[in-house]
Amino acid sequence: MIVDYLTTAQRDFEQYKHLGEKTLSQVEEHELFWKFNEASNSMAIIVNHLHGNMKSRWTDFLFSDGEKPWRNRDLEFENEPKTKKEVIAKWDEGWKCVFDSLNLIHKDNFNTTIYIRNQKHSIIQAINRQIAHYAYHIGQLVYIGRMINGNNWENLSIVKGNSKAFNQKKFLKGKHGGQFTDDLK
Repeated sequence: MIVDYLTTAQRDFEQYKHLGEKTLSQVEEHELFWKFNEASNSMAIIVNHLHGNMKSRWTDFLFSDGEKPWRNRDLEFENEPKTKKEVIAKWDEGWKCVFDSLNLIHKDNFNTTIYIRNQKHSIIQAINRQIAHYAYHIGQLVYIGRMINGNNWENLSIVKGNSKAFNQKKFLKGKHGGQFTDDLK
């Protein structure tokens, strides 16, 4: 069960990372900084926040509270990266921290208690919390990217109106042994 859970969690993180990357690849540099209004976040700010969260939550994941004393969450929403290169670097650095830490979890340390903001979590709870948080913000990235690109958007899921054809194709292939094989479709 432990290996199955960790494999599933890794796959989920990889799929959300992939959705974010496909979104970021579809926008021009200046579009990363577009905001619907002053109360909204740009894509660059969302990535900056994800980076801060990932670095804080996953650095010394098994040994220290996930809300590190060096993190300044409020500044993640103010100090926006300035270039697409910087946005991508923060994206990559955050995800590297996630995957490096996930790779340190195994059956012998799986029952370690994890703390986030001094709140006790099992490893499963801590990982699920982060999957949900990243899915939430990556959904925002996708939504903003789709708004920006309009009709030029390269769809990341089943194209509107094509669900029946998609399902027919999937059911023709037979059972997949319970393995999820689509990018969040």
